[in-house]
Amino acid sequence: MKISKEIKTSIVVLGGVALFIFGFSFLKGNSIFQSTKTLYAVYKDVEGLVPGAKVNVNGLSVGKISQIDFLPNTTKILVTMDVRKDLDFSKKSIALLYETGLIGGKAISIQPAFNPADIIESGDTLKSEIKPGLTELINRQIEPLQIKIESMLSSADSLFAGVSNVLDNDTQINLKSTLENLSITTNNLNKASLAAVKILDQNQSQINAMFSNIKMTSENLKSITDSIEQAQISHTIRSFTKTVEGLNKIVASIESGQGTVGKLINDDTLYQNLSDASEELDQLLSDLKNHPKRYVHFSLFGKKEKPYTEEEK
Repeated sequence: MKISKEIKTSIVVLGGVALFIFGFSFLKGNSIFQSTKTLYAVYKDVEGLVPGAKVNVNGLSVGKISQIDFLPNTTKILVTMDVRKDLDFSKKSIALLYETGLIGGKAISIQPAFNPADIIESGDTLKSEIKPGLTELINRQIEPLQIKIESMLSSADSLFAGVSNVLDNDTQINLKSTLENLSITTNNLNKASLAAVKILDQNQSQINAMFSNIKMTSENLKSITDSIEQAQISHTIRSFTKTVEGLNKIVASIESGQGTVGKLINDDTLYQNLSDASEELDQLLSDLKNHPKRYVHFSLFGKKEKPYTEEEK
């Protein structure tokens, strides 16, 4: 049986079309002969995610993004994923949207949770999360720095404005005059220092002689101090110490009532006797003053002596 050219041509064309479809699907990561599950995830923003992007688990590609569109009646984005049918993780798994690189776009990584009683099925919706990309992290780090720089620039602007207000024309003239005076003062100090150096150079010999005299004087003072130290000061101090010890013994004996002085100071009998004698002497003098005839008699005819009568107090 002969096959006509038309049939051969048709077979070749159909084979080419089939080969093209298979190759295109292969290049996109699809498998014509492998069945898949359709899963969904909802995000607020999917900037950088395109259909055909990979869906992976721990870096292993398990599917692709088949469609991205709005969730009906909302502004949220519904992402449709076709994944391998043999995946048996739980419905509580998380679909993490992440950035694959600076220019690599975005993809979805499924963080699986395993529960044999709750395995995903085609049409299920997974929980969604968005992992900050490198650009967003850099922006988060730069934002506080940007705020500080803006605040610093604002403070600097206020400072310059204040300085401009303070440094008016008169102040600038005064500042210029002050700087000129400071320059003159510096020049005078330089001249004074040069003059001092010149004086020191001219009188170097006299200064050296003066220091030599000071050195000799200090040596003489040292020799005088040594001579005083070698004198019999220690002997004099020992004699004075013995004298003080003797005085201490005498004072101690007086305080203890030993000897005449000790008894005189510590025994109150002598004081009492002296007090009584003083009192009797006072009475005698009073009586002598009031009745002198009792003690002094002068008579030519020898009158009899009157007896002593004690005066009433």
